[in-house]
Amino acid sequence: MRWHKRLLAAGAVAAVTLTAAACAGGKVRGAADSTPQPGSSASAADSTFVYVPNLDVVTDWDPASSYSNEIIAMENIYESLTRYNPQTKKAEPRLATSWTTSSDGKKWTFTLREGVKFHTGKPVDAAAAKAAIERTIKEGKGAAYIWGAVKKIKAKDPTTLEFTLKYPAPLDLIASAGYASYIYDTTAASGDLNKWFNEGHDAGSGPYTIDSWQKGQETELTLKAFDDYWGGWNGPHYKKVAYRVTPELTTAWQLLQRGEVSFVQRLNAQLFAQAAGTDTVQTSQTPSFQNLLVLFNTAGGPLKDVRLRQALQKAIDYDGLLAAMKGSGVAASGLVPEGLLGSVSGMTPKQDLAGAEALLKEAGYGPGGKQLELTLTYAQGDSDQELLVTLLSSALDKLNVKLQAKPLQWTTQWDQGKSKDPSKRQDIFVMYWFPDYADAYSWFINVFHSEKDVQFNLSYLKNDAIDKEIDELPALTATDPAAAEKAYADLQNKIINEQAAVAVPYVQNYQRAYAKSVEGYVDNPAYPNVVFVYDLKPGA
Repeated sequence: MRWHKRLLAAGAVAAVTLTAAACAGGKVRGAADSTPQPGSSASAADSTFVYVPNLDVVTDWDPASSYSNEIIAMENIYESLTRYNPQTKKAEPRLATSWTTSSDGKKWTFTLREGVKFHTGKPVDAAAAKAAIERTIKEGKGAAYIWGAVKKIKAKDPTTLEFTLKYPAPLDLIASAGYASYIYDTTAASGDLNKWFNEGHDAGSGPYTIDSWQKGQETELTLKAFDDYWGGWNGPHYKKVAYRVTPELTTAWQLLQRGEVSFVQRLNAQLFAQAAGTDTVQTSQTPSFQNLLVLFNTAGGPLKDVRLRQALQKAIDYDGLLAAMKGSGVAASGLVPEGLLGSVSGMTPKQDLAGAEALLKEAGYGPGGKQLELTLTYAQGDSDQELLVTLLSSALDKLNVKLQAKPLQWTTQWDQGKSKDPSKRQDIFVMYWFPDYADAYSWFINVFHSEKDVQFNLSYLKNDAIDKEIDELPALTATDPAAAEKAYADLQNKIINEQAAVAVPYVQNYQRAYAKSVEGYVDNPAYPNVVFVYDLKPGA
């Protein structure tokens, strides 16, 4: 099925965690007890980097279709042609050392790094890269749509990979995607490759390879250094990576304080403040590309009336919500977070209860009119979304609007939103979104483009003019960035102000806590919650 990482992003990346969905079964490779624990007699060069996520890591081991939490491991096992650099806001070399594009943006040529090996021992050459991308396109799962512009791929020689596109697209950025961009050995298994992957095997070229995988165990996954990695292992490096699943934040914090783990993905506001004042721990807070969307049902129910949608936009207590979040979010301005082409200033929403009341009154509701009843669904266990709902319910009570809010597991929430029977759908759908690569297109093509069968357009917006503008975005981004900026600004005005299909209360801040001994950690918002462990130095 076209199973999106939105099981993670929409469902419960949450204030505290990334969520996992149904688990993929498989056998274990390697022995779990071979992992040296922090504080053991292993030398610094052989030490283990222990990463604490809050819920299960792996839902899908196939690099073609993987679209969830396992990105935190996959980005250390697999590599793509390029990698996004948030400082320069450009793609930088990874498996490709350089690339060129034709003036019309429809032909791209990548020069591949020489001497790179897959973990299977086979060479990473242009033919292998072509086979991997073509298999991902053919599988058509997860984020495979990112290659939608590709007409044909040619391996001109072992180090030259040439793409011919149907229309101009920023292929250097696309090739840096956190999903569906991986280059892998398609000849790794003699039988069913998907089955082989999901038994806990890998066929990447990254610095680490799977050591052991024990679904359901606390230390679910360990990786070990790939000795033949093209980057080499000179100087201090972590030789092992362990993913230790710890649902309770207080437990994760205690493990970090005791030196038993290296990195905690997320703490709540109180523990994060405590971590900032602890000598043995360091913290980082980084703006992300992940924002909260409050989607209004534009197609059915009372919110078909645009005035009621606009009233709801005005009823949200944006400042109160941010204050209560204590730093885990920043004010949004439009749909596109700062740092991406298409972000706009001057669209930060403010609460306006008088304006909300006037719009409700005009539509026959509000104080003194008939009571408006609305249903809302949001992610179970997400304290930030819960805050939003509490503040919104309180504001709407004063306006004679009754909000029936249900916290649900993501799969339940999503199934309700996609229901074939429009009467079973919610009036308001709350979810997170972040892009598949560092480009704003993902919000528009996935969330606001018309869909015959509903996937992520959970405001059910159908507008031919908006669709046409969305379809032109990749070509504009590749050939005329200034025109792309203008198109993104226009689309945000239409979707937020004119159609009132969505409210965007905040962009999430990533708040991390990690051991003082870890050197060189930099958060990269294009790869949510990924630690590129090879880039770190284990300190004293």
